[in-house]
Amino acid sequence: MLSRVAASFYWLSRYIERSDGMLRMLKINYASSQDTVQEFTWEPVMRIFAGLNAGEAEKLDNDSRSVLKYMVTGKNNPNSILNIITLARENARGVQEHITKDLWQCLNEYYHTVKDPRLERALYREDPIGVLDVLIKQVMLYYGTVEITMERGEGRAFMNIGKYLERAIQSVDILDTKFSSISDNPDLLTDTTYWKHLLLSLGGYELYLKTYREGFEAENVLEQVVLNNDFPRSVIYSVNNIQRYFDRLKNDSNADDYREMSFQIGRLQSRIKYSSVKSIKQEGLHLFLTQIRSELYGVGNSLNQHYFANS
Repeated sequence: MLSRVAASFYWLSRYIERSDGMLRMLKINYASSQDTVQEFTWEPVMRIFAGLNAGEAEKLDNDSRSVLKYMVTGKNNPNSILNIITLARENARGVQEHITKDLWQCLNEYYHTVKDPRLERALYREDPIGVLDVLIKQVMLYYGTVEITMERGEGRAFMNIGKYLERAIQSVDILDTKFSSISDNPDLLTDTTYWKHLLLSLGGYELYLKTYREGFEAENVLEQVVLNNDFPRSVIYSVNNIQRYFDRLKNDSNADDYREMSFQIGRLQSRIKYSSVKSIKQEGLHLFLTQIRSELYGVGNSLNQHYFANS
C-alpha cells in the first residue's frame, strides 16, 4: 500500500474518533452546565479539545451556547467538528477508490449535516443536546458502515490503529485533566456527580455501576479508565488493539521497521498491563499519564517516519 494511502486511512479514522470524543464530552458538559451553573466551567473541555488556556477560554465568557458554536461549527477553530470532518472528508476523497461507496456516502452525509446552517441556528435556539445527538448518530453510522462494508486488509488496519491511538490519547487527556482539577478543589474527590459526568463522557457509566457496587471512588474510576480490559475506551483496551492491528502489517518488505515499532508498542503495552492502581499512585498519576501520553505520541511519530514517509 502506498504511504500516502495508508496515511489518509489513518488520519481519516483519527479525525472521526476525535469528533466522537468531542461530541460526547460536549453533550455531557452541557448537561452538567445546566445542573451546576454557578460552579461550572468549560475551561477543561476547551483545554483538551481546542488547546485553549484559561485566559483564552474566558473570552467566551463561559457561555454554553457560545462554546458549543465555537467547538462545533467554529470556522476559526481548527479543532471544531466542522473543520475536523472537513479534513476527514478530504482524506477520504484522496482514497475514494479504496473505500466502499457506502462509506463515502456516509461520511459525505456527516459532512453536509455539520455544514448545514440550520444546525448552527439550532445550537442557539433549540436544545443543544438534540443537535449533538444527531451528530453522534452520524459517527455511529460511520463506524457501523466501516464494520460491515470495508475489506479486512491493510487499509482497515491503518484505520483501526488511528482510531485506537486517538481514543487512548483522549482517555489519558480527560483523566489527567479531571484528576488535576481535584488538586485545586479537593471537595471534588467525594463529589459523585463529578465522577458520574467523567464516566458518562467516556461512555463508561453503565459498566462502572455493574462492576463497582460500593459507589463512586476515584481509585475505581482510575482502574476502569486505565486498566479495564473490558472497557472499550480504557487505555489498555486501546493499546491492545493498536498492537493487534499493527501485527497485521507485518511483511517481508518492512521487517526492520516492523520490528522497531512492534517493540515500541509492546513496551507501552507492558507498561500499562503490569501497572496497578497502587503502583500508579506511588509513581504519581500525572507523571504516569504524562509518560503514557508521550509514548502514544511516539507511536504516532514512528508511523509517520516508517509507514507514511513523514506525510
